[in-house]
Amino acid sequence: MENKSLNTLREEFLQFFESKAHLRKDSYSLVPINDPSILLINAGMTPLKPYFTGAQKPPSKRMITCQKCIRTLDIENVGKTDRHGTFFEMLGNFSFGDYFKHDAIKWAWEFLIEVLDIPEDKLFVSVYKEDDEAYNIWKDIVGLDESKIFRLGKEDNFWEHGTGPCGPSSEIFFDRGEEYGCDSETCEVGCDCDRYIEIWNLVFTQFEKQVDGSYVPLATKNIDTGMGLERLACVIQGVDNLFEVDTIRALLDAVCEKTKVAYKTDVKTDISIRLITDHIRSTVMMVSDGILPSNEGRGYVLRRLLRRAARHGKLLGIVGNFLCDFVKIVVKESGKAYPELIEKETYIEKVIRIEEERFQSTIDQGLVILNQYIAETKKSKSDILTGDKIFKLHDTYGFPYELTEEIAFESILSLDKTGFDFEMENQKRMARNAQKSGDGANAWDSETNEVLKHLKATEFLGYEILNSESKVTYFNEGVLALDKTPFYAESGGQVADHGVIYNTTFKMNVTNCKKTAEGVFIHTGNIEGEILVGESVKCEVDITRRLAIARNHTTTHILQYALVEILGEHVKQSGSYVDAEKLRFDFTHFSAMTNDEVLKVQRLVNEKILEGNIVVTENLTIDEAKKKGATALFGEKYGKNVRVISVGEFSMELCGGTHLTNSAIAGLFKITSESGVAAGIRRIEATTGIKAVDYYESKENALKQAASVLKVSLVEDSATKAASLVEEVRNLRKEVDKLKKQMASGSMEDIFKDPEEINGTKLIIANVPDCDMNQLRALSDQAKDKFEDCVVFLASGKDKVSLVAGATKIAVKKGIHIGNVIREVAKVTGGGGGGRPDMAQAGGKDPSKIDEALALAKKLIIEKLS
Repeated sequence: MENKSLNTLREEFLQFFESKAHLRKDSYSLVPINDPSILLINAGMTPLKPYFTGAQKPPSKRMITCQKCIRTLDIENVGKTDRHGTFFEMLGNFSFGDYFKHDAIKWAWEFLIEVLDIPEDKLFVSVYKEDDEAYNIWKDIVGLDESKIFRLGKEDNFWEHGTGPCGPSSEIFFDRGEEYGCDSETCEVGCDCDRYIEIWNLVFTQFEKQVDGSYVPLATKNIDTGMGLERLACVIQGVDNLFEVDTIRALLDAVCEKTKVAYKTDVKTDISIRLITDHIRSTVMMVSDGILPSNEGRGYVLRRLLRRAARHGKLLGIVGNFLCDFVKIVVKESGKAYPELIEKETYIEKVIRIEEERFQSTIDQGLVILNQYIAETKKSKSDILTGDKIFKLHDTYGFPYELTEEIAFESILSLDKTGFDFEMENQKRMARNAQKSGDGANAWDSETNEVLKHLKATEFLGYEILNSESKVTYFNEGVLALDKTPFYAESGGQVADHGVIYNTTFKMNVTNCKKTAEGVFIHTGNIEGEILVGESVKCEVDITRRLAIARNHTTTHILQYALVEILGEHVKQSGSYVDAEKLRFDFTHFSAMTNDEVLKVQRLVNEKILEGNIVVTENLTIDEAKKKGATALFGEKYGKNVRVISVGEFSMELCGGTHLTNSAIAGLFKITSESGVAAGIRRIEATTGIKAVDYYESKENALKQAASVLKVSLVEDSATKAASLVEEVRNLRKEVDKLKKQMASGSMEDIFKDPEEINGTKLIIANVPDCDMNQLRALSDQAKDKFEDCVVFLASGKDKVSLVAGATKIAVKKGIHIGNVIREVAKVTGGGGGGRPDMAQAGGKDPSKIDEALALAKKLIIEKLS
């Protein structure tokens, strides 16, 4: 059996099944597509579920993949053992209604024996105990001796997950030898020891499990196989565990070199080395697939892995950032198989470095606080860390719950999960309440709401027309519902239309429109006159305002396209808001945009506007929209039918808002700000059309005014003139400071001439006019240099009070602690401060109290020296 690298094994598997007419597909992203049941792809067949269920037609009836997978179910064991890991690659060959057991078994055996040259005597197989078909194929077609075929029960050799497609499986095992066994006479396939390891699982999907528990044969049978690449490499390379496999060992060795800690010399350090090695593989792969650290979902998994690894780096003695240094090792070892790693190497390093820097800024302080909590808990004879403490570590210091749990466990403490969950929910509740209070109360009360539930849904006309004749279906306390309306109801980040609803006896200036869960549009606003249910009214939407909103909404779609083009595929919408004045777009990105990036995005948006791209609206089924490649907002729930907005050939999004018919109508686009709203979330605010013109005109007027003040004829010369004036002011301030010091020194010379002396210690207490804190410190140092045994206490103030005090070493030995003195004295002036025994400073609010403060300072100092 020839020793082969992990990369060679991957390629040989894929080439072998290509020779069997399988379509070779690149690994799917770790981010599931249209599958809210999981956060991350965790098995080779997971991205192919739509093909197995028949929801989608596969590109070929025979497919092969090497799929990137993340599993964190046993994350607490990663590092503690050499068998657990969070990232792995799964080799798989699949058949969708094509070949079945005969070919699946025959080809698996052919690959292992003929391609990998594994000795036949090392291989054993298991089948489901009732699967005679598979048993006979192994025995009669492959020619395997019956002593090497084991019939096992459902728990080992039958795959099912609730109701739906399921079936028996057959597993192939490798015998590692007696030295790995348990010395039991009954040790064989199925034993829990490490001798027989499963390397390949062949699942034969041939049944449909019913609700009553019965099994009905499937008309179309499928094959789903899975073979862990790292485990196969262990067998072929003759190593004990995944951390010894060539590509992973290269990374582990780099960790050891960086930390200057040898592997397999200490149990504790080995845990940290293995954990860092595993977690950096996972994080690199996750970031390459567009995942960014956050406090929710898959972003939280990434953050947890990164911060866990960072903490173990500190345990190994690493100071500062280090995880980003290992990205190049992962890219070197896996870049050929996953070229996106090479393309995004710099980006991946940047994301990891920024997240590390965020955690490094709080981890030391957080660890101190956590250790204090642990000590307090043990002192109180408790073995449970309370929820409020865990929450503070999470909220203030960025400690994931699981990291606190891990560290507490090392001190034999458990965590109050219920209390933590309560604190988290309380925080969310306060945020929701704050949001509600900001939005204002609903325009209708609970009684009104109950009536609205029974009304027929309002027909929305506003996509096609902005004027209509409608009938009143409900009116009470300023709340108006109609059978049909052109008014857009606030939703999807777009504000409601304004306008007027009227007849001969009634008029409502509509200032808001909302939609109930039952689809009833609720109009509110300023009312004149009365109206009854059943009366007819005319509806007129404010066309100018609607058009301004449409400019901002369509441009938001163009903006998302531009951000992806300039910043990268990781950019995803996380929120938006459009009204008649502006647009706001929140998106995933790891750092503040540079000025150059902002300008590039702005230019690209304007270029797309000026191209005059046609905006097309289509009503499609959700499946049709997804097949066309329409962008959906992650986590958003869509109905069976959706509205798709396309701008030219470059933007296609699911959207229920109102839009332009041509991008050129937007006129002009101007970004007014770029900022951060949360970790990994950036926000762009911008404006379009006449508002963008207004923005430029206001800036132009401000520049002209500045030029006038600076007395330059050309606006372009303003910056040069301003820089010259700033430099001139800086030099003048230096001169002023110099003169102040000279004046202060002259004052101090008078004070230094004949200072009061208490038991041999010179006492210098003075109010020095027009000095700032730095100047007072310099004068204090002069006093201590001049006198070997002295205490100095200086004050200055006009609008506010500055206090500086000092004491020489001899004075400190006599009992002076000038920090304590200044703390009490500062209170007199309405301030506070403190410091060391030999040097301290403080601030105050009331300069009129300086004399009183100095008198107290003298009294306190004399008491200590007497």
